[in-house]
Amino acid sequence: MGEVYQFIAITFSAQTSANQTQDTIDSKTDKRRRGIYGPPLQKKLIIFVDDLNMPKKEYYGAQPPIEILRQFLDYKGWYNRKELTFRTFEDMVMFSCMGLPGGGRSVITSRMVR
Repeated sequence: MGEVYQFIAITFSAQTSANQTQDTIDSKTDKRRRGIYGPPLQKKLIIFVDDLNMPKKEYYGAQPPIEILRQFLDYKGWYNRKELTFRTFEDMVMFSCMGLPGGGRSVITSRMVR
């Protein structure tokens, strides 16, 4: 992929949590300026999510690891759990794959599909 790109591969399972997903991505980003985070300067970060529809649904039907990724796609960031400040991300792109529903895989939320 060249020197311009960094790569994160995240494989979801039934036990994957939103906190694990957020911590994995946060660990690969640097602070650029106040509230703005991203890969090292002059680089792009590619996030690949395998088995997107694997996380187990909670009581109300949501899948928290998918919801944190949806928040990233909609708002370009999420809240830092420790400081309670919003982190905006730059120079990051996400793509994913998933299998057909069934056999432990569930249908992903319609908010993510849109």
